[in-house]
Amino acid sequence: MRDLKIPEQRHPEKAHRPDNAQPKKPSWIRVRAPGGKGYAETHKIMRDNGLVTVCEEAGCPNVGECWNQGHATMMIMGEICTRGCTFCNIATGKPQALDAFEPGRVAHAVEKLGLKHVVITSVDRDDIDDGGADHFAQTIRAVRHRSPATTIEILTPDFLKCAPAVLEQVVEAKPDVFNHNLETVPGLYPSVRPGARYFHSLRLLQRVKELDPSIFTKSGIMVGLGEDGAAVRQVMDDMRAADVDFLTIGQYLQPTPKHHVVDRFVTPEEFAAYEKAAFGKGFLMVSATPLTRSSYHAGDDFARLRAARAEKLARV
Repeated sequence: MRDLKIPEQRHPEKAHRPDNAQPKKPSWIRVRAPGGKGYAETHKIMRDNGLVTVCEEAGCPNVGECWNQGHATMMIMGEICTRGCTFCNIATGKPQALDAFEPGRVAHAVEKLGLKHVVITSVDRDDIDDGGADHFAQTIRAVRHRSPATTIEILTPDFLKCAPAVLEQVVEAKPDVFNHNLETVPGLYPSVRPGARYFHSLRLLQRVKELDPSIFTKSGIMVGLGEDGAAVRQVMDDMRAADVDFLTIGQYLQPTPKHHVVDRFVTPEEFAAYEKAAFGKGFLMVSATPLTRSSYHAGDDFARLRAARAEKLARV
């Protein structure tokens, strides 16, 4: 199949470079400040259950919209990460011990919010022998027990320093969607994701499909970090070779001046071209917009993903 051409931006929006101390975000990625009744109610449920959300910790631009709808991405295993990725706003350091009661509190919050679909993610826990795999499995089972009709999407770390068998613990708990983000193109790993390995992450996603083909696999990258269109298309091909079902692509936004700089703001037209190319390569579902994040509209996207698989199977 011939690759679809991705238009390059001739005059990129000025981004955060040393000569641009106060970058101005383009109109297509500006969002309203969070607030409203639904937002307040979601915030209260999170605090009452002592839960951490990646929405807050990572400074997601969509937190206002999602929380107003009662949607939140639970972040388990604490709020301190053992990695130091230069794009991420989550604190790095020595985490506390795992909380044995956390899976139950997550399940209670899911029930209280009445979620039809929940996304559960975590920090990296290289300090634990299994990387937190058993904790993920316990959380999945707790949600299943408390809210059997809720579909479950997990966004996991790479379990890089663990025995290969730990992945089986997570897969055996049968999440509906297994997501692990590649985050960027391989050439930028040394500067963006120095503690990770590109091909290890690809193999993780491929192994999930080998262990249980019924589980949907999902992965995402950010653009605007310094990659080019050819590198993004190669990542698409690599993901499809690993049988990944769902691809997300969103604009990287620099959390603080200490983080990796924004190389440029990618236009909505380029995102649309990336989406068209990805569908052409065989992904069942693609979300590629400036504000796309892993869990943004995850429930609606899961419904479309399931419908796309059913349609594909009907054609066989």
